[in-house]
Amino acid sequence: MNLKDPKAMNDILGNVLRFGVILSAIVIAFGFLVFVARYSLAGTASYIQYYSNRATHGNFSVSLSSMASGLVSLNAFSIIELGLLILLATPVSRVFLSIVLFDLEGDRKYVYITVAVFLILLFSMIVTPFIPSFGG
Repeated sequence: MNLKDPKAMNDILGNVLRFGVILSAIVIAFGFLVFVARYSLAGTASYIQYYSNRATHGNFSVSLSSMASGLVSLNAFSIIELGLLILLATPVSRVFLSIVLFDLEGDRKYVYITVAVFLILLFSMIVTPFIPSFGG
C-alpha cells in the first residue's frame, strides 16, 4: 500500500472510524438485549432514577472499575457503557493512527501537528475533569 497516496490514508482512517462505530453499535445493541432479557420494559422507571453520586440517567456507577465488574457479571448498563466508551475512543484512535501513518509517510510537519491534536485530546479527557470550573 502506497501511503504517499492520500486516498490510501483516507481509506485506512475511514475504516478505523467505520469499524469503531459498528463495534460500538453492536456492543450497545447487545447491552440493550441483555437489559430487555433481564428486566421487563414495563419496570424501566425503577432503573433510571436520579442519584447524585451516579450518572444522571441510571442507577449504575460510572467508574472504570465498576464497569469492569459489571461486564464480568453481564450487567446491561455496563455493557452499554462499554459501547459508549468504544464510541468515544474511536476518533482518538483515529488521531493516534494518523500520527503513525504520517510518520511512516515521512511527513514530519503533520506528525507534529497531529501529536499536538492528540495531546489536546488526552488533556481534555484526563485533566479537565479535575479542574474545578469544569465540574471536577
